[in-house]
Amino acid sequence: MRLSETSLRARRKAAAEASAGISAEFLYDKYEELIRERHLSGSILDFGAGQGFLTRRLLHMNRFSSVAAADILPKPSDMPSQVVWIDADLDESLVRPDESFDVILCCEVIHCLENPRAIAREFFRLLRSNGTVIISTPNNESVRAIAALWVRGHFVEFGETSYPFQKTALLKTDLDRLLREAGFERREFFYSNRGGLPRKPSLTWQRISGGWLAGKRFSDHILAIAQKAPSSPL
Repeated sequence: MRLSETSLRARRKAAAEASAGISAEFLYDKYEELIRERHLSGSILDFGAGQGFLTRRLLHMNRFSSVAAADILPKPSDMPSQVVWIDADLDESLVRPDESFDVILCCEVIHCLENPRAIAREFFRLLRSNGTVIISTPNNESVRAIAALWVRGHFVEFGETSYPFQKTALLKTDLDRLLREAGFERREFFYSNRGGLPRKPSLTWQRISGGWLAGKRFSDHILAIAQKAPSSPL
């Protein structure tokens, strides 16, 4: 029997609630760093805002003409009134016109959704010409992730205790393909350079190596930055 739209939304909302709607502070720091390095400005959307911790940071940066946040979770009661909160099932298209934003952030959300390729197409639709999307997701090519796959049969962040809020494990190749297929012509990838040891995630490779161990095998997260090409002149 096919799930009704009401029950499907309820299931997705329950999964979002299980995630607690938060990410790591060092990832928020990384997003702020990338925004400043790329001189991003204009209208920004925090896609999958959860409890709004990153959203508040964006507002306090004082560099965006407008700040919007979208989530299936309710708007936090203490969210500043300047933020446009979009109540949305993130697995569905946002009720927003094409080319509504200059920047979209998707912090630790894309792997929680059912169809990452549809999400990438939605980002492309929502972005204006020359717009930028930044996406982060667990790095499933790290030593820790591969060790879990070898021993347990699943990547470290995608076991039974993480399901159903973490649904879709993605590799760098997957991210590159889904962004390219959505129409993004400029794609770059970075690693968080913060990664936990197998069975001891609170102890990082960076700590035991004095920062020497970094990159793909020693980072728990990968970030993708993609840009929508400028419109061709008429």
